[in-house]
Amino acid sequence: MAEAIEAQDSLVEYGFRRVIITITAILCALLEIVDTTIVNVALNDMRGSLGATLTDVAWVITAYAIANVIIIPMTSWLSKQFGRRNYFAVSIVIFTFSSFLCGNATNIWELVAFRFVQGLGGGALLVTAQTIITESYPAAKRGMAQAIYGMGVIVGPTLGPPLGGYLVDNYSWPYIFYINIPIGIIATILTIMYVRSPKYGEKLRANQVDWWGIVFLTAFIGSLQFVLEHGQQDDWFEDHMIVTLSVVSVFGLVAFIWRELVYKYPIVNLRVLRNTNLWTGTIMTFILGFGLYGSTFVIPIYTQSILGWTATDAGLLLIPSSITTGLMMPIIGKLLERGIPAKYLVAGGFIGFFLYSLWMHNLLTPDTSSEAMFWPLVVRGMGLGLLFVPITTLALSTLKGAEIGEGAAFTGMMRQLGGSFGIAIITTMISRLNQQHRVDLIPNISAVNTQTQEQLKGLQQMFIGKGFSFNEALDRAYQVLEGKIMLQGTVLTYMDVFLYLGILFLICVPFVLMLKKGAGKVDTSSVH
Repeated sequence: MAEAIEAQDSLVEYGFRRVIITITAILCALLEIVDTTIVNVALNDMRGSLGATLTDVAWVITAYAIANVIIIPMTSWLSKQFGRRNYFAVSIVIFTFSSFLCGNATNIWELVAFRFVQGLGGGALLVTAQTIITESYPAAKRGMAQAIYGMGVIVGPTLGPPLGGYLVDNYSWPYIFYINIPIGIIATILTIMYVRSPKYGEKLRANQVDWWGIVFLTAFIGSLQFVLEHGQQDDWFEDHMIVTLSVVSVFGLVAFIWRELVYKYPIVNLRVLRNTNLWTGTIMTFILGFGLYGSTFVIPIYTQSILGWTATDAGLLLIPSSITTGLMMPIIGKLLERGIPAKYLVAGGFIGFFLYSLWMHNLLTPDTSSEAMFWPLVVRGMGLGLLFVPITTLALSTLKGAEIGEGAAFTGMMRQLGGSFGIAIITTMISRLNQQHRVDLIPNISAVNTQTQEQLKGLQQMFIGKGFSFNEALDRAYQVLEGKIMLQGTVLTYMDVFLYLGILFLICVPFVLMLKKGAGKVDTSSVH
């Protein structure tokens, strides 16, 4: 035990080296996270230049996400096999080179294949970066370490859309991939020069590798990610492929848990979840991912489809929220260092998210201004700051040595899965609630409703004045009213989505406060 603590302490860095290592890790985390959202605004351009359908081009996002969530749980094991520095450096090289290949893809399926490879490199960057930062700081400063890492993780999804919009509007879509290349080269050089590997035990021989664990994990996570990404557009369980993959995912999960608990050299150490702080933090990380990626997904769709904004404008709207989060991070890191229990900060974060969701629910209209959304988004930024750092600190604070990497892999995977569940559920809600609101609003266009008749006559006269015949003008008038109903129904749908998101966060508050006394306080017992 003393040797493990000594090995862990030997990785703590000070002064210039720690600054360089921290910058390198954040650069890599940003590379990975920006790439999950930067593609969204370029899909139309890709579709046009590569001659792909909308369903085909959606695979550019799906392939990356599937590769990401498959590799994340394996990162700790792969680090042990190849040495952390080597694995981290190779992952950056894979990510950077596949970015170059993505930009040079000549058809949609080439691009999808290269995005999958990019996802395999990218998944490693996020979790390994978190482990490197955590181990570079002494245990008493873990809160500040997570605050620094969190700035990259929270700002990343928000930077993606405006950066992608700017590059697509001013250059062309391959540049959203080319921008990774210089950053990747710098990060690789800094990693080789400064990052150190922990001393792990003997490497496994090929016949000891948990191949069945890898197969079951891939079946479980890969199938689940596909179901979440494509469920709504394929009408969920009405589609044979979705049903089949759901069964494969459940079977894969059960088989994976059984295999990891009985095999001597498991690919993922599930026993680390015995740590109460880790499994509590893992559940909260899932909810955080749900809120972070869900709200980042809803706002650009609302502003572009209802308010008619450009992709760049929609992305820029989220920047005040990110700046607020960035400013909150070091403050919250300091509060944790002073011994304030993480559970109180997390409860405050969930309440902040509830207030933001309720505020957005109340101000949405077909012509809401960006000024009206400024303060709610600032509250969202404060809520994210209060959630991210304490949750990650809570999850990892009592882990030591190799367990830190294993814990970071669980929290990383659950944040990604939380985001996937959030987007899948919100997409389904938007589709189903939209239909329901349209059905509810249609009776308002009634022949006996005098207000409707007056609107119809006014619109008809306007079209007649533009040279349309009596019947054509009446058809046009009905189309305008139908459009208004569709618009109102969509706004009501987004209002409902924000209300339900708010209720979810409010429900979490009492559960957080029920955590055992002292949960989330940083364990300083290993500091010497």
